Amino acid sequence: MISKIKQKTVRSKDAHLWAIRDGNQDSPCIILVAGANASHLMWPQEFADLLVDRGFCVLRYDHRDTGKSSKFDISRCPYTLQDLSEDILAVLDGFEVKRTHAVGLSMGGTLVQAAVLDHPSRFLSATVMLTAALDVDFTGNISRAYTGEPNPLGLPSPERKVLDVLAKRMDEAKTLDDELEKRTTEWLALSGNKAEVKPEEFRNWEARAIAHAGSMAQPKNHALIAPIPLVRGKELSTIQIPFLVIQGGQDPLNPPPHGKHLAQLIPSSTYVEIQELGHSLPSSLHAVIAEKICAHIAGSNRSRLNHSFPGTAFRNL
Repeated sequence: MISKIKQKTVRSKDAHLWAIRDGNQDSPCIILVAGANASHLMWPQEFADLLVDRGFCVLRYDHRDTGKSSKFDISRCPYTLQDLSEDILAVLDGFEVKRTHAVGLSMGGTLVQAAVLDHPSRFLSATVMLTAALDVDFTGNISRAYTGEPNPLGLPSPERKVLDVLAKRMDEAKTLDDELEKRTTEWLALSGNKAEVKPEEFRNWEARAIAHAGSMAQPKNHALIAPIPLVRGKELSTIQIPFLVIQGGQDPLNPPPHGKHLAQLIPSSTYVEIQELGHSLPSSLHAVIAEKICAHIAGSNRSRLNHSFPGTAFRNL
């Protein structure tokens, strides 16, 4: 009997990364890459289960400084976003996955872009959502949200009122209830006002994350590390694998047309906008997002078959 769930710790240079596999190890693999300062639980178990039910093996993992993965004194042991991108490959190697479909959310989308550029043979397809292209100065955009300075690429900056809410994570909560209330407030601000959201849902997911980490302390180090050089944005035109960009119509951190800008840089890309989607994963949109990802993967499979057998039409696939 093949185990349906497997947890393990994998080594990535000087870091130990806690990771989990859901589903049959012999099924096609999807690795879900979380956003900044988030453990694997940024992808709720309920969402992973949807992908498993559709016949996939799903990998998730805790970034450095989150969950059960290694913690660092960033002033003494610095690492970079490039290191976080390489961690994706370490997880794949740890589970002996040669090629995978990758899905990255927010900062996870940045990491997936870099990983696909650096290791194209390891990826069958990629999906990034609620993210910005590698040529976008996200840190600078945060400053521009307060100064009013225009973005050099003509793209919108994050919404200042949402940044003000996120800034409160620096305030230390005295009780678990206070911490859960603060985190829930963040997710509600990030979700926009069009999707159906349930505050208790985000609260329960954050309670899981706190229990998993064994600490109420909210990770912060990813905001302090060196970004991937903006010049790497020029490399995106070399990506050849099927690449899906999902834009949240209500995303307050990377508002439209950030997703369209990214898609225009990648010749093999497809662009989809989910109008109700903000910068979160409410259960009301899980099925819609999962369907977009699975349809993209199915299309990439057909494309690969047609490429392998030129001149042959696979109309019934």
